Amino acid sequence: MQYLANPTRFVALANAVLPFVWAITLILFGIGLYGALFTAPADYQQGETVRIMFIHVPASWMALFVYVVMAVASAVAIVFRHPLADAAAKVAAPIGAVFCFLSLATG
Repeated sequence: MQYLANPTRFVALANAVLPFVWAITLILFGIGLYGALFTAPADYQQGETVRIMFIHVPASWMALFVYVVMAVASAVAIVFRHPLADAAAKVAAPIGAVFCFLSLATG
């Protein structure tokens, strides 16, 4: 793991893996969205409006998770002065904001 503590090595590895991660993400996102919006049955009481829960709840959890990651990365950056932790905290902020917006817009 200490091999990847060097920012140059980490960025090189991340750039090599990124296209595969994007492809896997898009495929799994499509499968999950199809299953949630088309395969899952409607609720007997709320009808089709219950499907918003398939977007709202995961968006809320992801917003919380991203903000916790941002807090941990910020703490590591302050304590250990590691540049990758600072970069992770900076990158996590807009992602958390998007998930928070999705949660608020669908809730």
